[in-house]
Amino acid sequence: MPTPDRDGWTVETLHDDYAQALREDRILYDNKTDHQRLRVFENARFGRVLTLDGVVQTTEGDEFMYHEMLAHVPILAHGAAQRVLVIGGGDGGMAREVLRHQSVDHCTMVEIDAGVVDFSKEFLPALSDGVFDDPRLNLVIADGAAFMAEDHEKFDVIIVDSTDPIGPGEVLFTDTFYGHARRLLTADGILVTQNGVPFMQPDELRGTMRAFRALFPDHGCYLTHVPSYAGGPMALGWGAMSGKARAVDPVTLQGRYAAAGITTRYYTPEVHKAAFALPAYIAALLT
Repeated sequence: MPTPDRDGWTVETLHDDYAQALREDRILYDNKTDHQRLRVFENARFGRVLTLDGVVQTTEGDEFMYHEMLAHVPILAHGAAQRVLVIGGGDGGMAREVLRHQSVDHCTMVEIDAGVVDFSKEFLPALSDGVFDDPRLNLVIADGAAFMAEDHEKFDVIIVDSTDPIGPGEVLFTDTFYGHARRLLTADGILVTQNGVPFMQPDELRGTMRAFRALFPDHGCYLTHVPSYAGGPMALGWGAMSGKARAVDPVTLQGRYAAAGITTRYYTPEVHKAAFALPAYIAALLT
């Protein structure tokens, strides 16, 4: 078997003490935009893989585990979300899952890099699945942090589908950014965030939870498993304007899921409730 240091593999070195490697069966795209280097290649296990500056962002094989949990958990917990804001998510996968809910009247998606959207339409069309043609989607090419600092009509759910806190994504993990997000939420609004793999990136979750404790009456995180985000379960931050969304009972949650009429591959109401049960080492990071 080839070793990861040979040609034909991409080696991600996001972490100082750990790396993962994916075989490149065929390179489809390799180009540098004004903001970052974008690559798409095919892998027999994961399908098409997108990397930004050498870090895996999404794969066709396991993207549903991430997108479903970051979209459906807050929307179904809220129960009446009509306006949703997505920060990042240029591949369209998050907006795709959001707009599977016919109850959502409007989704604004703010992506800093138009190049990500353009090449995702061409090289990763399965992720967006036509969502860029949905009239309910308002695509804004702008810096997410700058957008949040402006005045806008409020949102029921805000989803921060960001890269890791390096380069352009770093500002999306600051206390100021989260404060602006809170200001744009409705009275029962929910903010959810991508917070990395706590075993490998504990400071990401610690920092977000420090801000959430000061900003939200109900705060914490829930978990999902995404194989290409290696090193353990992934934490998704949760900040809510009240505690009733997280406390929704299983019967009500099941009813909302059935009424939505969506088919999911990872999310279920049972997984939704269980995702908030945290291993002790992750729970300790919240405090």
